[in-house]
Amino acid sequence: MKKVLKRFWPYIKEYKLQYLFVLFGIILTVAATIATAQIMKPLMDDMFISKKEEMLYIIPISLIVIYFAKSLGRYIQTVFMNYIGQHIMSRLREILLYKIITLDMSFLYKNRSGELISRVVNDIGRIEYFVSNMLPELFRESITVIGLIGYVIYLNSMLAFYSLILVPLIIYPLILIARKLKKYSHRSQEKSADVVTRLTEVFNNGEIIKANATEDYELRRFSVENWKFFKINMKSTYVGELVSPMMEIIGAVGLAAVIFIGGKEVYADRMSVGEFTAFLTAVGLVFQPIRRISSIYRRIQDAIAASERVFEILDTKNLIADGKELLRENIWQVEFKNVVLKYKDYHALNNVSIMINKGEKIALVGDSGGGKSTFINMLLRFYDPDSGEITINGKNIKEFNSDSLKHHISLVTQRIYIFQDTLAANVAYGQEIDETRVNQALSLADATVFVDSLENGIHTKMEEFGANLSGGQRQRVAIARAIYKHSSLLLFDEATSALDNESEKRIQASLDQYTKDKITITIAHRLSTIEHADKILVMQKGSIVASGTHQELLDTSEIYQRLAGEFEK
Repeated sequence: MKKVLKRFWPYIKEYKLQYLFVLFGIILTVAATIATAQIMKPLMDDMFISKKEEMLYIIPISLIVIYFAKSLGRYIQTVFMNYIGQHIMSRLREILLYKIITLDMSFLYKNRSGELISRVVNDIGRIEYFVSNMLPELFRESITVIGLIGYVIYLNSMLAFYSLILVPLIIYPLILIARKLKKYSHRSQEKSADVVTRLTEVFNNGEIIKANATEDYELRRFSVENWKFFKINMKSTYVGELVSPMMEIIGAVGLAAVIFIGGKEVYADRMSVGEFTAFLTAVGLVFQPIRRISSIYRRIQDAIAASERVFEILDTKNLIADGKELLRENIWQVEFKNVVLKYKDYHALNNVSIMINKGEKIALVGDSGGGKSTFINMLLRFYDPDSGEITINGKNIKEFNSDSLKHHISLVTQRIYIFQDTLAANVAYGQEIDETRVNQALSLADATVFVDSLENGIHTKMEEFGANLSGGQRQRVAIARAIYKHSSLLLFDEATSALDNESEKRIQASLDQYTKDKITITIAHRLSTIEHADKILVMQKGSIVASGTHQELLDTSEIYQRLAGEFEK
Protein backbone atom coordinates (compact mmCIF):
# COMPACT_ATOMS: atom_id res chain seq x y z
CA MET A 1 0.00 0.00 0.00
CA LYS A 2 2.91 2.36 0.71
CA LYS A 3 4.12 2.00 -2.92
CA VAL A 4 0.65 2.78 -4.29
CA LEU A 5 0.29 5.88 -2.08
CA LYS A 6 3.75 7.02 -3.19
CA ARG A 7 2.68 6.78 -6.84
CA PHE A 8 -0.55 8.68 -6.16
CA TRP A 9 1.12 11.33 -4.01
CA PRO A 10 1.99 13.72 -6.93
CA TYR A 11 -1.75 13.81 -7.74
CA ILE A 12 -3.02 13.89 -4.14
CA LYS A 13 -0.86 16.83 -3.03
CA GLU A 14 -2.47 19.12 -5.62
CA TYR A 15 -5.74 19.19 -3.63
CA LYS A 16 -4.56 20.90 -0.42
CA LEU A 17 -7.66 23.12 0.01
CA GLN A 18 -10.07 20.23 -0.55
CA TYR A 19 -8.15 18.09 1.94
CA LEU A 20 -8.44 20.87 4.54
CA PHE A 21 -12.22 20.63 4.20
CA VAL A 22 -11.98 16.83 4.41
CA LEU A 23 -9.88 17.10 7.58
CA PHE A 24 -12.40 19.51 9.09
CA GLY A 25 -15.21 17.04 8.30
CA ILE A 26 -13.26 14.14 9.84
CA ILE A 27 -12.46 16.09 13.03
CA LEU A 28 -16.13 17.07 13.35
CA THR A 29 -17.21 13.42 12.88
CA VAL A 30 -14.65 12.03 15.36
CA ALA A 31 -15.43 14.69 17.98
CA ALA A 32 -19.15 13.93 17.66
CA THR A 33 -18.48 10.18 18.03
CA ILE A 34 -16.48 10.70 21.24
CA ALA A 35 -19.17 13.09 22.49
CA THR A 36 -21.76 10.30 21.94
CA ALA A 37 -19.91 8.20 24.53
CA GLN A 38 -19.25 11.14 26.87
CA ILE A 39 -22.95 12.13 27.04
CA MET A 40 -23.75 8.69 28.53
CA LYS A 41 -22.23 9.74 31.90
CA PRO A 42 -24.56 12.73 32.60
CA LEU A 43 -27.43 10.79 31.03
CA MET A 44 -27.11 8.01 33.63
CA ASP A 45 -25.70 9.85 36.69
CA ASP A 46 -27.41 13.24 36.45
CA MET A 47 -30.63 12.51 34.54
CA PHE A 48 -31.69 9.03 35.70
CA ILE A 49 -29.96 8.53 39.07
CA SER A 50 -29.75 12.12 40.46
CA LYS A 51 -32.89 13.11 38.50
CA LYS A 52 -31.75 16.68 37.77
CA GLU A 53 -34.68 18.25 35.91
CA GLU A 54 -32.59 20.54 33.68
CA MET A 55 -30.98 17.42 32.17
CA LEU A 56 -34.35 16.61 30.55
CA TYR A 57 -33.66 19.57 28.23
CA ILE A 58 -29.87 19.63 28.07
CA ILE A 59 -29.36 15.94 27.12
CA PRO A 60 -31.86 15.80 24.18
CA ILE A 61 -30.64 19.13 22.77
CA SER A 62 -27.01 17.97 23.16
CA LEU A 63 -27.81 14.74 21.30
CA ILE A 64 -29.37 16.69 18.42
CA VAL A 65 -26.29 18.98 18.25
CA ILE A 66 -23.91 15.97 18.39
CA TYR A 67 -25.65 14.10 15.57
CA PHE A 68 -26.05 17.26 13.50
CA ALA A 69 -22.29 17.87 13.82
CA LYS A 70 -21.58 14.22 12.95
CA SER A 71 -23.84 14.33 9.87
CA LEU A 72 -22.39 17.67 8.72
CA GLY A 73 -18.85 16.34 9.15
CA ARG A 74 -19.61 13.19 7.15
CA TYR A 75 -21.29 15.21 4.38
CA ILE A 76 -18.37 17.65 4.04
CA GLN A 77 -15.86 14.80 4.05
CA THR A 78 -17.79 12.69 1.51
CA VAL A 79 -18.43 15.53 -0.97
CA PHE A 80 -14.84 16.76 -1.05
CA MET A 81 -13.28 13.28 -1.10
CA ASN A 82 -15.53 12.31 -4.00
CA TYR A 83 -14.48 15.47 -5.82
CA ILE A 84 -10.79 14.66 -5.25
CA GLY A 85 -11.19 10.99 -6.16
CA GLN A 86 -13.22 11.51 -9.31
CA HIS A 87 -11.04 14.40 -10.46
CA ILE A 88 -7.86 12.34 -10.01
CA MET A 89 -9.40 9.33 -11.77
CA SER A 90 -10.65 11.43 -14.71
CA ARG A 91 -7.10 12.72 -15.16
CA LEU A 92 -5.64 9.25 -14.71
CA ARG A 93 -7.99 7.81 -17.36
CA GLU A 94 -6.75 10.40 -19.85
CA ILE A 95 -3.11 9.81 -18.88
CA LEU A 96 -3.53 6.03 -19.24
CA LEU A 97 -5.32 6.29 -22.59
CA TYR A 98 -2.72 8.72 -23.93
CA LYS A 99 0.05 6.38 -22.78
CA ILE A 100 -1.59 3.40 -24.51
CA ILE A 101 -2.18 5.16 -27.83
CA THR A 102 1.31 6.68 -27.90
CA LEU A 103 3.08 3.35 -27.30
CA ASP A 104 4.51 1.63 -30.36
CA MET A 105 2.31 -0.53 -32.57
CA SER A 106 3.94 -3.75 -31.36
CA PHE A 107 2.45 -3.06 -27.89
CA LEU A 108 -1.03 -2.58 -29.38
CA TYR A 109 -0.68 -5.73 -31.48
CA LYS A 110 0.44 -7.83 -28.49
CA ASN A 111 -2.29 -6.64 -26.08
CA ARG A 112 -5.93 -7.49 -26.66
CA SER A 113 -8.27 -4.52 -27.03
CA GLY A 114 -10.54 -5.98 -24.31
CA GLU A 115 -7.60 -6.12 -21.91
CA LEU A 116 -6.72 -2.46 -22.55
CA ILE A 117 -10.37 -1.36 -22.27
CA SER A 118 -10.60 -3.21 -18.96
CA ARG A 119 -7.60 -1.32 -17.62
CA VAL A 120 -8.97 2.07 -18.64
CA VAL A 121 -12.52 1.38 -17.40
CA ASN A 122 -12.62 -1.39 -14.76
CA ASP A 123 -9.23 -0.96 -13.11
CA ILE A 124 -9.55 2.82 -12.94
CA GLY A 125 -13.05 2.36 -11.47
CA ARG A 126 -11.65 0.21 -8.66
CA ILE A 127 -8.93 2.76 -7.96
CA GLU A 128 -11.54 5.56 -7.93
CA TYR A 129 -13.47 3.76 -5.15
CA PHE A 130 -10.20 3.47 -3.23
CA VAL A 131 -9.30 7.17 -3.54
CA SER A 132 -12.85 8.55 -3.16
CA ASN A 133 -14.23 6.26 -0.45
CA MET A 134 -11.86 3.80 1.15
CA LEU A 135 -8.90 6.09 1.74
CA PRO A 136 -10.88 8.81 3.59
CA GLU A 137 -12.86 6.15 5.49
CA LEU A 138 -9.63 4.48 6.54
CA PHE A 139 -8.24 7.83 7.71
CA ARG A 140 -11.46 8.78 9.54
CA GLU A 141 -11.93 5.41 11.24
CA SER A 142 -8.25 5.30 12.28
CA ILE A 143 -8.54 8.73 13.93
CA THR A 144 -11.84 7.63 15.55
CA VAL A 145 -10.15 4.54 16.99
CA ILE A 146 -7.23 6.59 18.32
CA GLY A 147 -9.58 9.19 19.81
CA LEU A 148 -11.85 6.61 21.47
CA ILE A 149 -8.91 4.58 22.84
CA GLY A 150 -7.50 7.79 24.34
CA TYR A 151 -10.92 8.51 25.83
CA VAL A 152 -11.37 5.03 27.41
CA ILE A 153 -7.83 5.19 28.87
CA TYR A 154 -8.72 8.62 30.31
CA LEU A 155 -11.90 7.16 31.87
CA ASN A 156 -10.28 4.08 33.41
CA SER A 157 -6.81 2.92 32.39
CA MET A 158 -7.02 -0.44 34.18
CA LEU A 159 -10.33 -1.35 32.57
CA ALA A 160 -9.07 -0.07 29.21
CA PHE A 161 -6.16 -2.53 29.38
CA TYR A 162 -8.46 -5.53 29.83
CA SER A 163 -10.93 -4.40 27.19
CA LEU A 164 -8.39 -3.57 24.47
CA ILE A 165 -5.84 -6.35 25.04
CA LEU A 166 -7.51 -8.39 22.28
CA VAL A 167 -7.09 -5.71 19.58
CA PRO A 168 -3.50 -6.70 18.60
CA LEU A 169 -4.78 -10.25 17.99
CA ILE A 170 -6.76 -8.90 15.05
CA ILE A 171 -3.72 -7.61 13.16
CA TYR A 172 -1.90 -10.84 12.25
CA PRO A 173 -4.85 -12.76 10.68
CA LEU A 174 -5.84 -9.55 8.89
CA ILE A 175 -2.41 -9.37 7.22
CA LEU A 176 -2.63 -13.02 6.13
CA ILE A 177 -6.11 -12.50 4.69
CA ALA A 178 -4.99 -9.32 2.89
CA ARG A 179 -2.18 -11.19 1.11
CA LYS A 180 -4.60 -13.83 -0.11
CA LEU A 181 -7.09 -11.20 -1.24
CA LYS A 182 -4.50 -9.29 -3.23
CA LYS A 183 -3.63 -12.47 -5.16
CA TYR A 184 -7.30 -13.16 -5.87
CA SER A 185 -7.87 -9.52 -6.88
CA HIS A 186 -5.10 -9.76 -9.49
CA ARG A 187 -6.65 -12.93 -10.91
CA SER A 188 -10.15 -11.44 -10.80
CA GLN A 189 -9.09 -8.36 -12.75
CA GLU A 190 -7.26 -10.47 -15.33
CA LYS A 191 -10.35 -12.62 -15.78
CA SER A 192 -12.52 -9.49 -15.98
CA ALA A 193 -10.32 -8.40 -18.90
CA ASP A 194 -10.93 -11.81 -20.55
CA VAL A 195 -14.70 -11.28 -20.23
CA VAL A 196 -14.44 -7.78 -21.76
CA THR A 197 -12.27 -9.19 -24.57
CA ARG A 198 -14.88 -11.83 -25.42
CA LEU A 199 -17.62 -9.16 -25.44
CA THR A 200 -15.52 -6.85 -27.62
CA GLU A 201 -14.98 -9.63 -30.16
CA VAL A 202 -18.70 -10.49 -30.20
CA PHE A 203 -19.84 -6.90 -30.72
CA ASN A 204 -17.15 -6.15 -33.31
CA ASN A 205 -17.94 -9.26 -35.35
CA GLY A 206 -21.74 -9.21 -35.34
CA GLU A 207 -22.02 -9.70 -39.11
CA ILE A 208 -19.89 -12.84 -39.28
CA ILE A 209 -21.68 -14.31 -36.23
CA LYS A 210 -25.07 -13.72 -37.83
CA ALA A 211 -23.88 -14.98 -41.23
CA ASN A 212 -22.67 -18.26 -39.73
CA ALA A 213 -25.48 -18.67 -37.17
CA THR A 214 -22.87 -19.07 -34.41
CA GLU A 215 -24.75 -17.28 -31.63
CA ASP A 216 -24.83 -20.42 -29.45
CA TYR A 217 -21.14 -21.09 -30.13
CA GLU A 218 -20.20 -17.54 -29.06
CA LEU A 219 -22.38 -17.81 -25.96
CA ARG A 220 -20.56 -21.01 -24.97
CA ARG A 221 -17.18 -19.31 -25.43
CA PHE A 222 -18.35 -16.36 -23.34
CA SER A 223 -19.78 -18.67 -20.65
CA VAL A 224 -16.38 -20.31 -20.12
CA GLU A 225 -14.78 -16.95 -19.21
CA ASN A 226 -17.87 -15.75 -17.35
CA TRP A 227 -18.00 -18.71 -14.95
CA LYS A 228 -14.25 -18.67 -14.38
CA PHE A 229 -14.71 -15.03 -13.34
CA PHE A 230 -17.51 -16.12 -10.98
CA LYS A 231 -15.36 -18.81 -9.33
CA ILE A 232 -12.43 -16.44 -8.71
CA ASN A 233 -14.76 -13.83 -7.22
CA MET A 234 -16.30 -16.44 -4.92
CA LYS A 235 -12.84 -17.51 -3.69
CA SER A 236 -12.21 -13.87 -2.82
CA THR A 237 -15.58 -13.74 -1.01
CA TYR A 238 -14.88 -16.92 0.98
CA VAL A 239 -11.61 -15.47 2.29
CA GLY A 240 -12.68 -11.83 2.63
CA GLU A 241 -15.87 -12.52 4.53
CA LEU A 242 -13.91 -14.29 7.31
CA VAL A 243 -12.94 -10.84 8.60
CA SER A 244 -16.41 -9.77 9.77
CA PRO A 245 -17.29 -12.82 11.94
CA MET A 246 -13.74 -12.88 13.32
CA MET A 247 -14.13 -9.24 14.37
CA GLU A 248 -17.57 -9.92 15.87
CA ILE A 249 -16.20 -12.75 18.04
CA ILE A 250 -13.18 -10.76 19.22
CA GLY A 251 -15.40 -7.72 19.89
CA ALA A 252 -17.84 -9.83 21.91
CA VAL A 253 -14.99 -11.24 24.02
CA GLY A 254 -13.71 -7.70 24.65
CA LEU A 255 -17.15 -6.44 25.68
CA ALA A 256 -17.69 -9.47 27.93
CA ALA A 257 -14.42 -8.65 29.70
CA VAL A 258 -15.52 -5.02 30.14
CA ILE A 259 -18.88 -5.99 31.60
CA PHE A 260 -17.33 -8.48 34.03
CA ILE A 261 -14.49 -6.28 35.29
CA GLY A 262 -16.49 -3.03 35.06
CA GLY A 263 -19.37 -4.60 36.97
CA LYS A 264 -16.97 -5.45 39.80
CA GLU A 265 -15.74 -1.82 39.82
CA VAL A 266 -19.33 -0.52 40.11
CA TYR A 267 -20.17 -3.02 42.89
CA ALA A 268 -17.08 -1.85 44.81
CA ASP A 269 -18.12 1.83 44.35
CA ARG A 270 -14.88 2.63 42.53
CA MET A 271 -16.86 3.64 39.45
CA SER A 272 -20.28 5.28 38.99
CA VAL A 273 -23.00 3.76 36.82
CA GLY A 274 -22.68 6.77 34.43
CA GLU A 275 -18.90 6.35 34.13
CA PHE A 276 -19.31 2.65 33.43
CA THR A 277 -22.04 3.32 30.82
CA ALA A 278 -19.83 5.94 29.11
CA PHE A 279 -16.91 3.51 29.17
CA LEU A 280 -19.00 0.63 27.81
CA THR A 281 -20.38 2.88 25.04
CA ALA A 282 -16.88 4.07 24.12
CA VAL A 283 -15.52 0.50 23.96
CA GLY A 284 -18.48 -0.53 21.80
CA LEU A 285 -17.77 2.44 19.55
CA VAL A 286 -14.07 1.46 19.32
CA PHE A 287 -14.88 -1.95 17.87
CA GLN A 288 -17.21 -0.46 15.21
CA PRO A 289 -14.46 1.52 13.40
CA ILE A 290 -12.00 -1.36 13.90
CA ARG A 291 -14.52 -3.62 12.11
CA ARG A 292 -14.86 -1.05 9.33
CA ILE A 293 -11.08 -0.67 9.06
CA SER A 294 -10.68 -4.44 8.62
CA SER A 295 -13.38 -4.42 5.94
CA ILE A 296 -11.78 -1.41 4.19
CA TYR A 297 -8.33 -3.01 4.39
CA ARG A 298 -9.75 -6.10 2.71
CA ARG A 299 -11.21 -4.06 -0.17
CA ILE A 300 -8.05 -1.98 -0.47
CA GLN A 301 -6.23 -5.08 -1.73
CA ASP A 302 -8.51 -5.01 -4.76
CA ALA A 303 -7.61 -1.37 -5.44
CA ILE A 304 -3.89 -2.05 -4.94
CA ALA A 305 -4.03 -4.89 -7.47
CA ALA A 306 -5.84 -2.58 -9.94
CA SER A 307 -3.27 0.18 -9.32
CA GLU A 308 -0.40 -2.20 -10.04
CA ARG A 309 -2.02 -3.17 -13.36
CA VAL A 310 -2.45 0.49 -14.32
CA PHE A 311 1.07 1.48 -13.29
CA GLU A 312 2.42 -1.51 -15.22
CA ILE A 313 1.23 0.19 -18.42
CA LEU A 314 2.30 3.68 -17.33
CA ASP A 315 5.82 2.31 -16.69
CA THR A 316 6.04 0.57 -20.08
CA LYS A 317 8.85 1.96 -22.21
CA ASN A 318 8.15 2.88 -25.82
CA LEU A 319 10.32 0.84 -28.16
CA ILE A 320 10.18 3.63 -30.75
CA ALA A 321 12.20 6.59 -29.44
CA ASP A 322 10.75 9.86 -30.72
CA GLY A 323 13.09 12.27 -32.52
CA LYS A 324 13.37 15.96 -31.65
CA GLU A 325 13.62 17.64 -35.05
CA LEU A 326 10.40 18.98 -36.57
CA LEU A 327 9.76 18.11 -40.21
CA ARG A 328 8.63 21.52 -41.49
CA GLU A 329 9.02 21.07 -45.26
CA ASN A 330 7.18 18.67 -47.54
CA ILE A 331 8.64 15.21 -48.11
CA TRP A 332 10.49 15.30 -51.44
CA GLN A 333 12.64 12.19 -51.07
CA VAL A 334 12.36 8.82 -49.35
CA GLU A 335 15.20 6.31 -49.27
CA PHE A 336 15.56 2.80 -47.83
CA LYS A 337 19.23 1.90 -47.29
CA ASN A 338 19.81 -1.84 -46.75
CA VAL A 339 16.82 -2.03 -44.41
CA VAL A 340 16.39 -5.26 -42.43
CA LEU A 341 13.46 -6.03 -40.10
CA LYS A 342 12.94 -9.39 -38.42
CA TYR A 343 9.73 -10.83 -36.95
CA LYS A 344 10.87 -13.58 -34.59
CA ASP A 345 12.38 -16.19 -36.94
CA TYR A 346 11.78 -14.65 -40.38
CA HIS A 347 12.61 -11.49 -42.31
CA ALA A 348 9.74 -9.05 -42.81
CA LEU A 349 12.16 -6.91 -44.83
CA ASN A 350 15.53 -8.20 -46.00
CA ASN A 351 18.20 -5.81 -47.27
CA VAL A 352 15.71 -3.45 -48.97
CA SER A 353 17.22 -0.45 -50.82
CA ILE A 354 15.24 2.03 -52.91
CA MET A 355 15.15 5.79 -53.49
CA ILE A 356 11.85 7.52 -54.28
CA ASN A 357 11.63 11.17 -55.34
CA LYS A 358 8.92 13.82 -55.46
CA GLY A 359 6.30 13.21 -58.16
CA GLU A 360 7.03 9.46 -58.44
CA LYS A 361 4.32 6.84 -58.26
CA ILE A 362 5.61 3.56 -56.85
CA ALA A 363 3.62 0.33 -56.80
CA LEU A 364 4.34 -2.68 -54.58
CA VAL A 365 3.28 -6.13 -55.74
CA GLY A 366 3.98 -9.65 -54.53
CA ASP A 367 2.52 -12.66 -52.79
CA SER A 368 0.90 -12.35 -49.36
CA GLY A 369 3.56 -12.03 -46.65
CA GLY A 370 6.09 -10.57 -49.07
CA GLY A 371 6.66 -7.42 -46.97
CA LYS A 372 4.52 -4.87 -48.83
CA SER A 373 2.52 -3.62 -45.81
CA THR A 374 5.65 -3.69 -43.66
CA PHE A 375 7.37 -1.43 -46.21
CA ILE A 376 4.60 1.14 -45.73
CA ASN A 377 4.47 0.71 -41.95
CA MET A 378 8.18 1.48 -41.69
CA LEU A 379 7.54 4.95 -43.13
CA LEU A 380 5.00 5.58 -40.36
CA ARG A 381 7.53 4.32 -37.80
CA PHE A 382 5.27 1.54 -36.58
CA TYR A 383 8.61 -0.31 -36.45
CA ASP A 384 12.27 0.69 -36.67
CA PRO A 385 14.80 -1.29 -38.75
CA ASP A 386 16.99 -3.88 -37.05
CA SER A 387 19.74 -2.67 -39.38
CA GLY A 388 20.08 -0.20 -42.20
CA GLU A 389 18.22 3.12 -42.21
CA ILE A 390 15.31 4.98 -43.75
CA THR A 391 15.86 8.62 -44.68
CA ILE A 392 13.37 11.41 -45.35
CA ASN A 393 14.78 14.33 -47.35
CA GLY A 394 18.27 12.95 -46.70
CA LYS A 395 17.90 12.67 -42.88
CA ASN A 396 17.40 9.53 -40.81
CA ILE A 397 13.68 9.13 -40.08
CA LYS A 398 14.52 8.56 -36.40
CA GLU A 399 15.65 12.19 -36.05
CA PHE A 400 12.18 13.57 -36.74
CA ASN A 401 9.44 14.21 -34.23
CA SER A 402 6.81 11.53 -34.89
CA ASP A 403 3.82 13.90 -34.98
CA SER A 404 5.49 16.29 -37.40
CA LEU A 405 6.49 13.34 -39.63
CA LYS A 406 2.95 11.90 -39.76
CA HIS A 407 1.56 15.35 -40.51
CA HIS A 408 3.10 14.94 -43.99
CA ILE A 409 1.88 11.35 -44.55
CA SER A 410 -1.60 10.08 -45.47
CA LEU A 411 -2.50 6.40 -45.19
CA VAL A 412 -5.46 4.59 -46.75
CA THR A 413 -5.79 0.87 -46.04
CA GLN A 414 -8.29 -1.78 -47.08
CA ARG A 415 -9.53 -1.74 -43.48
CA ILE A 416 -11.57 1.46 -43.30
CA TYR A 417 -11.93 3.35 -40.03
CA ILE A 418 -15.13 5.38 -39.72
CA PHE A 419 -15.80 7.22 -36.45
CA GLN A 420 -19.17 7.98 -34.83
CA ASP A 421 -19.20 11.62 -35.92
CA THR A 422 -20.39 13.61 -38.92
CA LEU A 423 -19.19 12.75 -42.42
CA ALA A 424 -17.37 16.12 -42.52
CA ALA A 425 -15.57 15.34 -39.23
CA ASN A 426 -14.53 11.94 -40.63
CA VAL A 427 -13.05 13.55 -43.75
CA ALA A 428 -11.30 16.32 -41.76
CA TYR A 429 -10.33 13.83 -39.04
CA GLY A 430 -8.14 15.51 -36.40
CA GLN A 431 -8.19 18.88 -38.19
CA GLU A 432 -10.44 21.91 -38.25
CA ILE A 433 -13.43 21.39 -40.55
CA ASP A 434 -13.39 23.52 -43.68
CA GLU A 435 -16.60 22.64 -45.57
CA THR A 436 -15.25 23.83 -48.92
CA ARG A 437 -12.16 21.61 -48.57
CA VAL A 438 -14.31 18.71 -47.38
CA ASN A 439 -16.50 18.94 -50.50
CA GLN A 440 -13.44 19.24 -52.76
CA ALA A 441 -11.85 16.15 -51.18
CA LEU A 442 -15.10 14.18 -51.54
CA SER A 443 -15.37 15.27 -55.17
CA LEU A 444 -11.83 14.03 -55.94
CA ALA A 445 -12.75 10.75 -54.22
CA ASP A 446 -15.80 10.36 -56.50
CA ALA A 447 -18.11 10.61 -53.47
CA THR A 448 -20.28 13.60 -54.45
CA VAL A 449 -23.22 11.55 -55.75
CA PHE A 450 -23.66 9.41 -52.64
CA VAL A 451 -23.03 12.37 -50.28
CA ASP A 452 -25.78 14.37 -52.01
CA SER A 453 -28.16 11.47 -51.41
CA LEU A 454 -27.59 11.57 -47.64
CA GLU A 455 -30.29 13.36 -45.63
CA ASN A 456 -27.93 15.91 -44.09
CA GLY A 457 -25.12 15.75 -46.65
CA ILE A 458 -21.66 16.13 -45.10
CA HIS A 459 -23.33 16.77 -41.72
CA THR A 460 -24.87 13.28 -41.63
CA LYS A 461 -23.91 11.37 -38.49
CA MET A 462 -21.99 8.18 -39.21
CA GLU A 463 -22.96 5.02 -37.37
CA GLU A 464 -20.43 2.77 -35.62
CA PHE A 465 -17.91 1.39 -38.16
CA GLY A 466 -19.77 3.40 -40.85
CA ALA A 467 -22.60 0.86 -40.87
CA ASN A 468 -24.87 3.32 -42.72
CA LEU A 469 -22.45 3.34 -45.69
CA SER A 470 -21.60 0.65 -48.22
CA GLY A 471 -18.06 -0.76 -48.49
CA GLY A 472 -17.32 1.35 -51.56
CA GLN A 473 -18.69 4.49 -49.90
CA ARG A 474 -16.53 3.92 -46.82
CA GLN A 475 -13.49 3.54 -49.08
CA ARG A 476 -14.27 6.83 -50.84
CA VAL A 477 -14.49 8.58 -47.43
CA ALA A 478 -11.07 7.16 -46.51
CA ILE A 479 -9.56 8.43 -49.78
CA ALA A 480 -11.20 11.85 -49.22
CA ARG A 481 -9.65 11.92 -45.72
CA ALA A 482 -6.19 11.36 -47.22
CA ILE A 483 -6.77 14.12 -49.79
CA TYR A 484 -8.08 16.57 -47.15
CA LYS A 485 -4.90 16.14 -45.12
CA HIS A 486 -2.97 17.48 -48.12
CA SER A 487 0.11 15.38 -47.36
CA SER A 488 3.23 15.14 -49.50
CA LEU A 489 3.54 11.35 -49.08
CA LEU A 490 0.50 9.19 -49.87
CA LEU A 491 0.35 5.51 -48.89
CA PHE A 492 -2.39 3.36 -50.42
CA ASP A 493 -2.79 -0.23 -49.20
CA GLU A 494 -5.54 -1.83 -51.32
CA ALA A 495 -7.29 1.56 -51.16
CA THR A 496 -9.73 0.82 -53.99
CA SER A 497 -10.41 -2.88 -53.37
CA ALA A 498 -14.14 -2.29 -52.67
CA LEU A 499 -14.72 -0.16 -55.79
CA ASP A 500 -15.94 -1.25 -59.20
CA ASN A 501 -13.65 -0.74 -62.22
CA GLU A 502 -15.41 2.41 -63.48
CA SER A 503 -15.31 4.10 -60.07
CA GLU A 504 -11.66 3.15 -59.66
CA LYS A 505 -10.80 4.68 -63.04
CA ARG A 506 -12.53 7.98 -62.15
CA ILE A 507 -10.77 8.18 -58.80
CA GLN A 508 -7.45 7.19 -60.36
CA ALA A 509 -7.77 10.00 -62.93
CA SER A 510 -8.45 12.52 -60.14
CA LEU A 511 -5.56 11.22 -58.03
CA ASP A 512 -3.12 11.30 -60.97
CA GLN A 513 -3.66 15.05 -61.25
CA TYR A 514 -3.73 15.59 -57.47
CA THR A 515 -0.52 13.60 -56.76
CA LYS A 516 1.71 14.93 -59.55
CA ASP A 517 3.87 16.88 -57.04
CA LYS A 518 3.73 14.22 -54.31
CA ILE A 519 5.23 10.80 -53.58
CA THR A 520 2.68 8.00 -53.95
CA ILE A 521 3.26 4.41 -52.82
CA THR A 522 0.51 1.92 -53.70
CA ILE A 523 -0.13 -1.71 -52.81
CA ALA A 524 -2.70 -3.27 -55.13
CA HIS A 525 -3.90 -6.53 -56.62
CA ARG A 526 -5.49 -4.93 -59.69
CA LEU A 527 -3.52 -4.44 -62.86
CA SER A 528 -5.35 -1.19 -63.62
CA THR A 529 -4.12 0.30 -60.34
CA ILE A 530 -0.42 -0.34 -60.95
CA GLU A 531 0.24 -0.54 -64.68
CA HIS A 532 0.77 3.25 -65.01
CA ALA A 533 3.14 3.48 -62.03
CA ASP A 534 6.57 5.04 -62.63
CA LYS A 535 8.17 2.04 -60.95
CA ILE A 536 6.82 -1.29 -59.74
CA LEU A 537 8.65 -3.17 -56.96
CA VAL A 538 8.15 -6.93 -56.91
CA MET A 539 8.54 -8.21 -53.31
CA GLN A 540 9.07 -11.80 -52.18
CA LYS A 541 9.88 -12.88 -48.60
CA GLY A 542 10.83 -9.34 -47.58
CA SER A 543 13.15 -8.65 -50.52
CA ILE A 544 12.79 -6.63 -53.71
CA VAL A 545 13.37 -9.29 -56.37
CA ALA A 546 12.59 -7.11 -59.40
CA SER A 547 11.77 -3.50 -60.25
CA GLY A 548 10.82 -1.51 -63.33
CA THR A 549 7.83 -0.34 -65.34
CA HIS A 550 4.90 -2.58 -66.12
CA GLN A 551 6.21 -3.39 -69.60
CA GLU A 552 9.83 -3.87 -68.46
CA LEU A 553 8.74 -6.37 -65.81
CA LEU A 554 6.51 -8.24 -68.24
CA ASP A 555 9.58 -8.66 -70.45
CA THR A 556 12.09 -9.61 -67.73
CA SER A 557 10.41 -11.01 -64.59
CA GLU A 558 8.72 -14.41 -64.45
CA ILE A 559 7.34 -13.65 -60.98
CA TYR A 560 5.71 -10.44 -62.26
CA GLN A 561 4.34 -12.24 -65.31
CA ARG A 562 2.63 -14.73 -62.96
CA LEU A 563 1.32 -11.95 -60.72
CA ALA A 564 0.06 -9.93 -63.69
CA GLY A 565 -1.79 -13.00 -64.92
CA GLU A 566 -3.43 -13.41 -61.51
CA PHE A 567 -4.38 -9.70 -61.45
CA GLU A 568 -6.28 -10.06 -64.72
CA LYS A 569 -8.40 -12.96 -63.48
